[in-house]
Amino acid sequence: MRILLAEDDPLLGDGLQSGLRQRGFQVDWVRDGAAADRELRAGVHDAAVLDLGLPRKDGFEVLSSLRAQGVRTPVLVLTARDAVRDRVRGLDLGADDYVLKPVDLDELAARLRALVRRAHGQPQEVLRAQDVALDPAARTVRLAGHPVALAAREYDLLLALMLGAGRVLSREQLEQRLYSWGREVESNAVEVHMHHLRRKLAPTVVQTVRGVGYVLPREAPA
Repeated sequence: MRILLAEDDPLLGDGLQSGLRQRGFQVDWVRDGAAADRELRAGVHDAAVLDLGLPRKDGFEVLSSLRAQGVRTPVLVLTARDAVRDRVRGLDLGADDYVLKPVDLDELAARLRALVRRAHGQPQEVLRAQDVALDPAARTVRLAGHPVALAAREYDLLLALMLGAGRVLSREQLEQRLYSWGREVESNAVEVHMHHLRRKLAPTVVQTVRGVGYVLPREAPA
């Protein structure tokens, strides 16, 4: 899952970025509201963590502008414990959830996973398609009930495919979900990870749509 973090406090931002990365997220960090607005309009992030007190454009303005433009990326607001009015206003402007400062990283990660699942129409905790079961919280995968050991990129690739089960995803879309800023991407990275993923699961679990991309059908092919 690729997350945009919008936080101007360098100490808090660094801690959140490091903590979320340790929990398996790809995290891009911006330090002002104008940058947050610009990046979220690009539509490459699964969700955003948004501080309200940002310079150049505060979090309320960012939320209002994004929702007015039809951007539906889930947004989780960071708010002070005693700022009830800010929480209410943020939710009314289109925030999907909020976390109180000081932030508990495990709670933040759990809320982000839930937001992303619901945004993809999959509210259940464990994602299932065909004989594959993926638990985003535990970062485990099972095939027909048997555990499957995946490398980090293979897991991230499978997660993106299962969140979008039944939809064709292009190589570019998959790259956007696998790599945050500053991470070098080889031209055939998706193909290499896909090869290993199919070998560990089954050749037919993920189908290639020639000239378009890849799809993981919800049901096994007949």
